[in-house]
Amino acid sequence: MAASPSTARAINDRFALRLLQDEGPLTATQLKTLTGLSRPTVADLVERLQGSGLVHVVGESGAERRGPNAKLYGLVADRAHLAALDVRTRSVSVTVADLLGTTLAEASVPVGDDSDTGPAVEKAVTLLERTVKEAGADRLHSVAVGAPGLIDPATGELRDSSGLPAWHRRLVGVLQERLPAHVLVENETNLAAVAELREGAARDREDFVLLWLGQGVGAAVVLGGRLRRGASGGAGEIGFLPVPGTSGLPSATGCDGGFHELACAAAVEHLAAAHGLDPAGALASGHGPFLDELARRLAVGAAAVASVLDPGCVVLAGETGHQGGPELAARVESELAALSPLRTEVRPTELGGAAVLRGALLLARDAAQDALFGPPATGF
Repeated sequence: MAASPSTARAINDRFALRLLQDEGPLTATQLKTLTGLSRPTVADLVERLQGSGLVHVVGESGAERRGPNAKLYGLVADRAHLAALDVRTRSVSVTVADLLGTTLAEASVPVGDDSDTGPAVEKAVTLLERTVKEAGADRLHSVAVGAPGLIDPATGELRDSSGLPAWHRRLVGVLQERLPAHVLVENETNLAAVAELREGAARDREDFVLLWLGQGVGAAVVLGGRLRRGASGGAGEIGFLPVPGTSGLPSATGCDGGFHELACAAAVEHLAAAHGLDPAGALASGHGPFLDELARRLAVGAAAVASVLDPGCVVLAGETGHQGGPELAARVESELAALSPLRTEVRPTELGGAAVLRGALLLARDAAQDALFGPPATGF
């Protein structure tokens, strides 16, 4: 069936807005070329988007050119403001940005292990409010929170997880209560994968798995260019994977005995100490025996992922992946080649410690643009 005129206009408008987001300011002629639409249709489209307050003239193209065809049209960046939060076990980081995703202000604050739920939540909310004020934003349109733990796919809420502070779950509820904004929450590893897919180490891949190697251990699965969360939101809970070389088997309530026991930050520190290295600098030390043994451990988990999903690419992220860099990634790839017949490239993160916050900002930006631009096509 042919689209109705109003539906066709909505589709064309959204396509043009996405082009302005991805390509930057464009002239009407450039929009005509990129969209394949007629000149009168583009003219009506531009007028309509200007009237809606989403697009404005930002300059002219070419030093010698003048007139209507030279006008450069761009998105109105301050039409909506966004916030992204990276909620860790002992800290919170915040970024406030405009509709284009340009950072306007950012800050972070430590949250001690001994902090009660109420004070910890207030500290995080106060940080967000102060950062919004510093950014010069009147109000927020969309807020995305990245946190460790499982996200319930039915409700979008952070589920109770053993070992995680109670204030994590409470924070999301308080933000939803106190902010006149759309608040979303997503697992930190999934957000890191979205960021690496769109702006980092996996820009050229449609299929890959990101291994998060930090205080906790997890994975994010991207297939066909889309994040796969699983039936219960637990796709990638690789810390619970039973592997050889551990104390036993993991359980439903704890990942001791799982891959977590081999690859978490504490395990890496203990391994470094066993090699006579200072844990703080061991990953960047170039110490061959230590890196080789660590690579063998990581390859066990990567081989399990490769045997089931055959993603063709594994990205090492989190503190260990970032600090180990290309040298650790190359060693894991070599060890993995000996364990699996499936060719799997191993890459280090390109975004490092900024991956979760960047992924959260992309999520918030997508949510705001979907609301302002019209019905979404596809998403993560």
